[in-house]
Amino acid sequence: MTGALPEPYEALRLRTRAFIRDVVIPAEPKPGTTLRDSTRLALMQRAKDAGVFAPHLAPEYGGQGVPLEHWPAIFTEAGYSPIGPAVLNCMAPDEGNMHMLELIATDAQKERYLRPLGEGAVRSCFGMTEPHPGAGSDPRALRSSAERVAGGWRINAHKRFISGAEGAAYCILMVRTPAVPDEGFPEGATMLLVDIDHPGVRVGNPINAIDTAIAGGHPHVYFEDCVVGDDAVLGAPGEGFAYAQVRLGPARLTHCMRWLGLAKRAQDVALDRAANRELFGSPLRGLGVAQDMLAQSEIDIATSEAIIDRTAELLDRDPDAGAALSGVAKVHCSDAIGRIIDRAIQICGGDGVTDALPLASYANEVRPFRIYDGSNETHKWAIAKRASSRRRREVEAGAPRLDAVDEHGADTWGAR
Repeated sequence: MTGALPEPYEALRLRTRAFIRDVVIPAEPKPGTTLRDSTRLALMQRAKDAGVFAPHLAPEYGGQGVPLEHWPAIFTEAGYSPIGPAVLNCMAPDEGNMHMLELIATDAQKERYLRPLGEGAVRSCFGMTEPHPGAGSDPRALRSSAERVAGGWRINAHKRFISGAEGAAYCILMVRTPAVPDEGFPEGATMLLVDIDHPGVRVGNPINAIDTAIAGGHPHVYFEDCVVGDDAVLGAPGEGFAYAQVRLGPARLTHCMRWLGLAKRAQDVALDRAANRELFGSPLRGLGVAQDMLAQSEIDIATSEAIIDRTAELLDRDPDAGAALSGVAKVHCSDAIGRIIDRAIQICGGDGVTDALPLASYANEVRPFRIYDGSNETHKWAIAKRASSRRRREVEAGAPRLDAVDEHGADTWGAR
């Protein structure tokens, strides 16, 4: 986004840009309504034919093989349409699940779960969030559990807000598991691959949120004495929290990329309105109040691009550091994207809050992002905690305290 992409990724970006504008946008449903499965599948085939399908996934599983470092520009082009990521098969939760399966799953699991997901033949979901006081913004509050049985695990879990669960083929489920010393399993969290039609699995009541872009809604899902075999374990038992970070760091960032694409489209709507609307005898774009809003949105776009690019580069090179920065990116971008769309609505006046323009539906799509993938307040708590720890280590290593004052109340920094 902020720098030139190497070939062939720049060519892919340009193909994606053209495909979204020429094929996807004309097929968009009315604002606030969901994309029909038949339309989605037809558009997916056209995306495959155009060579833009699943940019993030390895070619052997049906993707374009783009390294994570170069995802931002391509995902942002996909996000210029609210249905673009679904059509290109890089929408949550499937994209995050694909990324984790590609890194962690066994060869047999990849064939059974990753390949059909990567080809767009099925959808999936990720089972982390629970009713209060279970896991939400704090995943370590996890209450769902699985106990060891002969050759497998018996699951009892109640999950809620499981995005994409209606119509999904399977769930990557996070549960708490006990230590099994005889087998070397530590106590902790374990990820299990569970088919939605497996005995003991039940998709419950839907949760009707204001966003509609994620196919399959956000329902409750119940696992009641559901027994799965050892081949259902993703990775190793007891290591689920570590694997979650493999998924959540990039997944937070890809949300930023997709929704930034939608914010760019909102800014284009605002720029067109400002160019073509006169107010008080002057083009709207010539009025200071409109110029300020347009400029502020350009600043929000540029700073969001910069932090997304930096985080993607770091996730590719140093996943632990990148995961920490992804929290910063998530907070900044979710706030900035909301501001951009809100300003576009304001510039468009009455039309902005009707279905004559898609801006109100865009606002509904991006508002939950300040809550999804960990609330912004939770991320700010973690960011402040890391900053305090970093500064404490610096002072303990000999850096001067910059808040020091002498006994008379005068600061002493200049005397050092």
